[in-house]
Amino acid sequence: MSPADQDRLEQLAGVLREQLVCEVGEASSGPVLPAQERIAAFVAREAGVLAPETRTELTRLIAQRSFGFGPLEVLLADPTVDEVMVNGTRPVFVERAGRIEATDVAFADEAELRHTIERILAPLGRRVDEAEPLCDARLPDGSRVNVVLPPLAVDGPTLTIRRFRRRGFTAADLVKHETWTAPLHDVLRAAVAARCNVLVSGGTGSGKTTTLNALSSFVGETERIVTIEDTAELRLQQPHVVRLEARPASVEGRGEVTIRRLVRNALRMRPDRIVVGEVRGAEALDMLGAMSSGHDGSLCTVHAGSPEEALRRIETLALMAGVGLPHSAIREQVAGAIDLVVHQARMGDGSRKVVRLSEVVRVAGGPATRELYAIRDGRPRWRAPLGSDLAARLRLTDPAR
Repeated sequence: MSPADQDRLEQLAGVLREQLVCEVGEASSGPVLPAQERIAAFVAREAGVLAPETRTELTRLIAQRSFGFGPLEVLLADPTVDEVMVNGTRPVFVERAGRIEATDVAFADEAELRHTIERILAPLGRRVDEAEPLCDARLPDGSRVNVVLPPLAVDGPTLTIRRFRRRGFTAADLVKHETWTAPLHDVLRAAVAARCNVLVSGGTGSGKTTTLNALSSFVGETERIVTIEDTAELRLQQPHVVRLEARPASVEGRGEVTIRRLVRNALRMRPDRIVVGEVRGAEALDMLGAMSSGHDGSLCTVHAGSPEEALRRIETLALMAGVGLPHSAIREQVAGAIDLVVHQARMGDGSRKVVRLSEVVRVAGGPATRELYAIRDGRPRWRAPLGSDLAARLRLTDPAR
């Protein structure tokens, strides 16, 4: 079938779908057929002059527009697609292997796109409209959905779906894919086993959650782990894991449960380890308190462009708690709570790598970072030996051996 014929068939599918919706809505009696059979019968009646294979394709297109994710179904069925990005009625973009590329999939009009968004959100108990044009949600399979409607989205409704991998990358996988080097793997494993508090930093899509999940695999199976996330993505394999997920406010503006509230509650749950998927608000202060008050071995991530910026961002987020602590006290707490910063980045070829490992040291003005490992000119290099305290804690003296 030529592209022109396919376009005409898709236009016909859109027209027939609207007719079918009106017909179903007006019907008040008669036998109720399964959805697929109803569509096939409708196509046979309204487009019986078409060839059988064309009617089959037309039935598929109408069903695609009536159920599930509409035109996005073919993309979400592709295991190589990590993220789907819909920008109005323009061609849909996807991310594969860390690179963004355009597809030939597009919505016929804004009404079809809005209908698809409604079908996605309705089973989740969420909705978006002009009064509340932003929405975050999690699909039953764990995939994350973000929706922005006009007038905030100038060029039409925007839909972003970040796919959830049923099988995450293990630490061995990250070494195999050169995200970590083997010596770095050994140091990180020793750090988690020694109950160091580790902060994973990086930009959006740099692989922070993947690294956090791999780091958590080094936690012993006899420990009780409490994970706290805005959207549940971590997949820990230990037998004693308690998963907590924040809850947004309802349509009426009630029932919100924040990350900060969950962190506070986790302290009452007898955790051996607390793992926070991402620190992005005032919960930073509670996380610092947990790290420095007997809950060693905590793990979390933060958006930042470098290890130094990660510490400054944690300080800023902690100040947002509004408890009146002076900045100097917050800085002292950061210096005493965090042991290592693992910084990850997405490279030009789409790969994701840990590009820096820094030890957090206490100086006169508060916390500072001491670079241990970095990728320079495409090559991994150990910049400095571990500090004596950290080396003794990890029982390592030469991580590059």
